[in-house]
Amino acid sequence: MKISTKGRYGLTIMMELATRYGEGPVSLKSIAQRHDLSEHYLEQLISPLRNSGLVKSIRGAYGGYILSKPPQEITSGDIIRVLEGPISPVEFTEEEDPAKRYLWLRIRDSISSVLESITLYDLITYKDEGRSDSYMFYI
Repeated sequence: MKISTKGRYGLTIMMELATRYGEGPVSLKSIAQRHDLSEHYLEQLISPLRNSGLVKSIRGAYGGYILSKPPQEITSGDIIRVLEGPISPVEFTEEEDPAKRYLWLRIRDSISSVLESITLYDLITYKDEGRSDSYMFYI
């Protein structure tokens, strides 16, 4: 499974809102400038996040967006599913070999488990302790 820029930038938006949770609305313009992203693209991403109830919009001169719940109550899975759709490593059918179907289901469930276990709060308070977990596997 590969997370597209929709998921990655959506997570960026949500982490910015989580970092400033309780401080009032945050404009997309400020997020775009801070991360050198297209404000227009962020506007396209905020709509499904708002429609799903993860963020609220505040109108006016000092308007912007706020999280609808505390960062501890929003998981990375909530965000990724809204922006990327259902989590599945492959499209499989009922006719698929049962052993392969079992594998795909285990992979899907493992990815879902990780995404559900990490909240926005976990992401914004993460401290890198110098671990290098960047492994490259070739098949």
